[in-house]
Amino acid sequence: MTQTVAISQTISSLNEADSILNLQRTTEADFFLEWSEELPQLTEQEKQTLNGLKTRYLYYAADNAIAEGTIKIIIISPLLELANLCDPPLKIRAEKAVNIELEDREIKLQGFIDALVVQNKFWVIIIEAKKYGFNVSLALPQALAYMMANPNLDKPIFGMVTNGEDYIFIKLNQQTRQYDFSKKLTLSDRDNHEFYQVLQVMKRITTLAF
Repeated sequence: MTQTVAISQTISSLNEADSILNLQRTTEADFFLEWSEELPQLTEQEKQTLNGLKTRYLYYAADNAIAEGTIKIIIISPLLELANLCDPPLKIRAEKAVNIELEDREIKLQGFIDALVVQNKFWVIIIEAKKYGFNVSLALPQALAYMMANPNLDKPIFGMVTNGEDYIFIKLNQQTRQYDFSKKLTLSDRDNHEFYQVLQVMKRITTLAF
């Protein structure tokens, strides 16, 4: 009899993700160039909007606590809007339920994606948001599990995890079961270059959906 278990309870480390989902982090330097090459230029208006989002985030962070729901409202939703991920032909799916069958283990993994952007059932970007102060790297195993639920195997899938301040992008090739990450980009960099790059990467990934 197949047992249904929560993804968050089953996969909490990269070693568990690799073992349970049969994944491997690639060592190929050119596997994930989308986060660092051919990035679109931002307009001055987009930069000013990002500057305002950073100011807003720091205002809330000064209380030393930001709820996950608040992070979604003050940071993630505006970023999705800026990256044009909310409008046709793309569409946001919030709290999307996912199921992964593991026949060899008689286990079905189940979970909910915080935000999913799709285009003709092609999953463009998954966003796994974590509360303020959470080490964003700890969300990577769970995000990989969610990404493995993508039914379209012919194209790579991209993801992003964030705690509002730090951002890591993911690329997964389900056919080869290989993945890799970007470096951690942070909103707290002094010149805002890395926060600008977050939006640039989101825009770059969006172009791959067409």
